[in-house]
Amino acid sequence: MKHLTIIVPDGENNLSSIAGCYKIFTRANEHWKKTSGRELFKIELAGISKEVEFYGGLFSVRPHVNVSAITKTNLIIIPSLNYNYQKTVKENKPLIEWIREQYKHGAEIASICTGAFLLASSGLLDGKTCSTHWAVADNFRTMFPNVNLQTDKLITDENGIYTNGGAYSFLNLVIYLVEKYYDRQTAIFCSKVFQIEMDRQSQSAFIIFKGQKLHEDEMVKKAQAYIENNLDEKISIEHLSSRFAVGRRNFDRRFIKATGNTPVEYSQRVKIESAKKAFETSRKTINEVMYEVGYSDVKAFREVFRKITGMSPLEYRNKYNKEAVV
Repeated sequence: MKHLTIIVPDGENNLSSIAGCYKIFTRANEHWKKTSGRELFKIELAGISKEVEFYGGLFSVRPHVNVSAITKTNLIIIPSLNYNYQKTVKENKPLIEWIREQYKHGAEIASICTGAFLLASSGLLDGKTCSTHWAVADNFRTMFPNVNLQTDKLITDENGIYTNGGAYSFLNLVIYLVEKYYDRQTAIFCSKVFQIEMDRQSQSAFIIFKGQKLHEDEMVKKAQAYIENNLDEKISIEHLSSRFAVGRRNFDRRFIKATGNTPVEYSQRVKIESAKKAFETSRKTINEVMYEVGYSDVKAFREVFRKITGMSPLEYRNKYNKEAVV
């Protein structure tokens, strides 16, 4: 029998991802036993404290075992954390060390949402692709510059390490892991029982782009403000760099270093975010919104919109604006 460890870290973390993982894997185990005569996993909650409180003591979890009692496990699931990531990382040093050692001895690891902060602190994500909640992307990049963060991806799968995007999208990761460890039929069974959509690959449509401002480059901040305040213009990056008396190559380099995007990518994201809001809140046509955000070519607008959101402008409007559909 394989062993599954669901981590219960000390400090602030989310009960939903711990309970959700436990419930779905337990159900998968029951189904597997009915079809094959045995359970696939021994499932244990493990931490470094006997009890961990949630939401100001409203709930508490008493892990089955201390992680030090688990010498060998096959799959480790790290739940999402709440806000104060540096403090949580500090409080869970023994846990992080245990995770690192288990991976070295063949365990696979899955992090949920902001649990990626705990996983990245182990160094195991350095040089690898990772996802987390889009809302904490700037913080994550600042803390872990050696990790290839891809917030558009719902699930990443690399060298026995799995990560996923934000909040309740962890349910999609769990179904993905059920299929990987059990089989497709068990995953379909769990998706039907828990009513979780299968095979979702992106969280792009859920991202609210607020601009990456957690940097100290004042020139780049001014350039960002100019892009954001002139949405209807087709901005030339050459014009923008000369406006701030910086050579184009140096301008690009500083912009990428500060924001993680090229100036062109940043401009596209700002324009598409504005277009998304217009589609959500007004009855404007695709063309009206397109012109408002500085595009004159429908094909180009549609391609950029799909690249950033994973949907066409029409699909997005129909999904998020009931009035526009009527």
